[in-house]
Amino acid sequence: MFGFSRPPEEQANVADVDCSEKTILVTGSTSGIGRATAQSFGRLGAHVLVHGRDTEAGADVVDEIESTDGSAEFLRADFVEPEQVSELADTVSESVETLDVLCNNAGGLFETVEPTSLGVDPAFHINHLAPYQLTAELLDTLGPGSRVITTASIAHRGTTLNLDELMEIAGLSTAAAYARSKLANVQFAAELGRRLTAAGRDVTSNSFHPGVIPGSEFGRAFPGLSSELFQLFDQSPFTESVEEGAATLVYLGVSEEVAETTGKYFARRRENRPSPDARDRTAQRKLWEESAKILDMDEPLADYAD
Repeated sequence: MFGFSRPPEEQANVADVDCSEKTILVTGSTSGIGRATAQSFGRLGAHVLVHGRDTEAGADVVDEIESTDGSAEFLRADFVEPEQVSELADTVSESVETLDVLCNNAGGLFETVEPTSLGVDPAFHINHLAPYQLTAELLDTLGPGSRVITTASIAHRGTTLNLDELMEIAGLSTAAAYARSKLANVQFAAELGRRLTAAGRDVTSNSFHPGVIPGSEFGRAFPGLSSELFQLFDQSPFTESVEEGAATLVYLGVSEEVAETTGKYFARRRENRPSPDARDRTAQRKLWEESAKILDMDEPLADYAD
């Protein structure tokens, strides 16, 4: 039976890190690994910005954090609405002087591939375009030493991403939509890291695979689907709990071991080599440019393309 394991900060060997001067935004932190991550940062003393759609669940997480050494506030935003992503970014920018860690964790599997207001499927929109937009709008809030971490998945290995077909979603399965959004996560994190370095910004960007957690909501949208995705997941053993799944996110957020590491992909707190498509610099750059076009926004860090 799977249950509670050691807290993420202990598994990540960062339990002695003092985060009392840090402000950390964890998107999608009202459940799952996001919630465990927010609680962990709270125990380390951070001021945690808790994000989600459920106000009641958000209030519960805030209470949990404030019962420890941290402080917290809940910020609501639905990531399928670009206006709400912008409102979230504005709220963060206006309320904090520096955002020390941005955890792009919100997202998941979706029961439909019906196009959103941007003309793409929900997985690509919420899992990739929303964190791309949020990160771009928070760039000025990220100070020296800040870190951006994006939750990806081993599922990125099972797909390719043809940008010319993003709007052609007839016949697209929910599994395929999820997998290509996770490929976009890895490509985005790598491109962001490279552009930040080229801009002379002391800000890192990495992505990671959290594992497949029994009892989580991961497979709820996939009644009878396991074959497409879980053949891949057989290569990555089930984690024991959400605490173990959150440990890599906590590690990337505050460990000194990765303070200078950027543009990389991790699993189980170790750097891993992502798929060839994920490592393709031309594909990374094109995704970056196309994402800005879909969102009808100025290309972030446009002067620092490889």
